[in-house]
Amino acid sequence: MHCRNFQDRPYSRRDLLKGCGMGFGSVALQALLAEQSRAAISNPLAPKTPHFAPRAKNVIFLYMDGGPSHVDTFDYKPLLSKYNGQDPREVIGELAPTQFDNVGKVLQSQWEFKQRGESGNWVSDLFPHIARKEVIDEIAFVKSMTSKFSEHTFANYFLHTGSPFQGRPSMGAWTGYGLGSENENLPGFVVLNGGLIPPGGLDCFGSGFLPAAYQGSVFLPKSQPIANIHPREKTSEQQQEKLNLLRDLDVATLDARLPDPQVEAAIQNYETAFRMQTAVPDLMDLTGESDTVKKMYGLEADFKNTQTFGLQCLLARRLVQRGVRFIELTCPGGNGDRWDQHNKLVEGHNKNCQTVDQPIAALITDLKRLGMLESTLVVWAGEFGRTPFAQGGDGRDHNPFGFTVWMAGGGTKGGASVGETDEWGYKAVRDRYEIHDLHATMLHLLGVEHTKSTFRFSGRDMRLTDVHGHVMKEILA
Repeated sequence: MHCRNFQDRPYSRRDLLKGCGMGFGSVALQALLAEQSRAAISNPLAPKTPHFAPRAKNVIFLYMDGGPSHVDTFDYKPLLSKYNGQDPREVIGELAPTQFDNVGKVLQSQWEFKQRGESGNWVSDLFPHIARKEVIDEIAFVKSMTSKFSEHTFANYFLHTGSPFQGRPSMGAWTGYGLGSENENLPGFVVLNGGLIPPGGLDCFGSGFLPAAYQGSVFLPKSQPIANIHPREKTSEQQQEKLNLLRDLDVATLDARLPDPQVEAAIQNYETAFRMQTAVPDLMDLTGESDTVKKMYGLEADFKNTQTFGLQCLLARRLVQRGVRFIELTCPGGNGDRWDQHNKLVEGHNKNCQTVDQPIAALITDLKRLGMLESTLVVWAGEFGRTPFAQGGDGRDHNPFGFTVWMAGGGTKGGASVGETDEWGYKAVRDRYEIHDLHATMLHLLGVEHTKSTFRFSGRDMRLTDVHGHVMKEILA
């Protein structure tokens, strides 16, 4: 405290510069951060240059929730018929623990297998449409896929994100991060939800530590796939004025402090939602599709779930035509417990195959007809397979030790079959692959080097394949 007669000594120019030096730095920093924030809210989904020439531009991921039985679909094992009904410990030997550790007798496939097409790949009677020559010869099978997890939630996260832990970016998010999208009016990653969100929930489609703009947007396959997509304002001008005000307030918030990913995501979401008001109704308008195409996809089928999945497949094709980078399809409800037949194997797998067989065959046929299959990678996979022995009397338990996935189009070798499980269909024994290899191959076909597509988080460069992953060159065309 000063007495009343004391006067502070005026600052010299040197004192002033000395005392305010850091202040000038902060002014410059504030200006730089403002520029960063404005750059950050530019379209994060703008197309990006791949690392090398891509074979595929888009991905359609057909997610078979629950784990289809490979030994009943595409992996023919005649030895199961020879030893049907016997104790697997006596004929197979030591068994690894299963999810429920309820091991019954050796269980032969309940469906007949035949070699199909010029490729001669084995397909059971569960898939009469996919078994057609013009379809099966476009498919490249991987019959030695493995997972590190036998429980649905962990295995789902692993399949979708390359990690068993919640909160990591989905492969669809990584695809958008690496390549952007070719349509600014639609999200770069769309999930067509047939009615079943898999164990693990929406985090299977999340963006994790990547910017929120890359997360999957969940659409329902019906006339209004997104809630509240229609504006409430009476005029488009009124709505635009509200959006401009929101943007100004959000940008002011970003300019006033360090960049905030949540604010940036809000800005991007507002703008994308605004553009989707016209893009989504156009997507859902099927009046331009011929009756022949609709019938081919199963939109007139007697089984309701065939209609649902058929519409999903048709919408997936239309999304690819609009430049959406990554589309995932989930299974419809009403088939029992997804593909997860711990009992009632015949009933459950019959319903699931009736749901997806015709629509998937139509999707591949239609993409080929339109000249789009070469640039569209179609992937069919569940989180694991099923055991070659019974759980109880009429089911199969989870099997992560060896199962089948397949790809079509997008630079893959149609008619190929790589890898092999043992003679029981129990464990991968030749060209053993894991989910990281699947991810590395998908990114490779998109022109992305998986070891170079990284994001700095928690002190290290993160990637979809973590520190693993090799391209499955055997299935490349």
